[in-house]
Amino acid sequence: MPHSLFGTPFVAAPMAGGTSTPELIRAVHEGGGLGFLAAGYKKPEAMAAEITATRALGIPFGMNVFVPDPRQLPPGPAAVSRLEAYRAELEPEAARYGVTLPPLRLDDDDAWQEKIDALLADPVEFVSFAFGLPGKPVVQALRKAGSRVISSVTSVEEALAAAEEGPDAIAVQHSSAGGHTASFLPGRGQAARTTAELVARVRGVVGLPLIAAGAVMDGAALREVLAAGASAAQIGTALVRTDQSGARQLHKDALGDPAFTETAMTRAFTGRWARSLVNEFVLDHREAPDGYPAIHHLTAPVRAASSAAGDPHRLNLWAGSGWQQAREGSATDVVREFLNGL
Repeated sequence: MPHSLFGTPFVAAPMAGGTSTPELIRAVHEGGGLGFLAAGYKKPEAMAAEITATRALGIPFGMNVFVPDPRQLPPGPAAVSRLEAYRAELEPEAARYGVTLPPLRLDDDDAWQEKIDALLADPVEFVSFAFGLPGKPVVQALRKAGSRVISSVTSVEEALAAAEEGPDAIAVQHSSAGGHTASFLPGRGQAARTTAELVARVRGVVGLPLIAAGAVMDGAALREVLAAGASAAQIGTALVRTDQSGARQLHKDALGDPAFTETAMTRAFTGRWARSLVNEFVLDHREAPDGYPAIHHLTAPVRAASSAAGDPHRLNLWAGSGWQQAREGSATDVVREFLNGL
């Protein structure tokens, strides 16, 4: 079968910030899918604890790791100047809630080496990467340890670069996907209109198993990307509102709120392009500079205060372009509906 590497055509996207949980992985597995944890923003000890908790379930799963951007460690003087200007722009946002913006943090690599070391010492079935390529030595070491490695790309050019490192599979993310883009090359080539079209383009040049990501919100969309050459689809937004999702309730409610009528790519919250529901913060900070993860740290107090105040307009409401189809209920039932008829 085309999805034999994963055992299923349904892969739950790793969603950092607490959305992906062991409980979500269990529910996805019970529906017939494969779940992923997300190491992003977590300390290595917290990542290891989640691995231990999930392994106790006795089911296969994966872990996603953010690849640090060497351009941001640290950014150059011009970039730092832009970050300082954005910090000043954010001061009224902080004042709104009576919180203090932190000083710029320019050295955060998300504990990259510590997390890789932990995954080599205690391997999981799958390890995926986003925001860049891990490097051939890391790929080889993880594979030798027994993990299947998945690199994330957003274009044919990135797929070719990823394939050179020898991963087991490639996740192909279309711009319609919710949350952060996985892009890491400046020139992204001709934009594909749909996820299926992008998958077909990558399939034309890469022979590795592909996972399609972006606006796959129902069984029909899943069948479309499988027909285009994917072995599986990576589903995120469709799971955010489910009972087992660890997303903030404010985020879950916003996905079902008709007051939100569109999504857009924004750097306002983290300094890295990500697709979010369009709220006041997105509109007020359209010119936010490049600067991940420095801007993520800058806006963290505002986002936390917004959540505590029940205000969805200063919160990052990650959502793919098909967000209106996301529904409440059991993640197990969502997965079963996707797989029905396959």
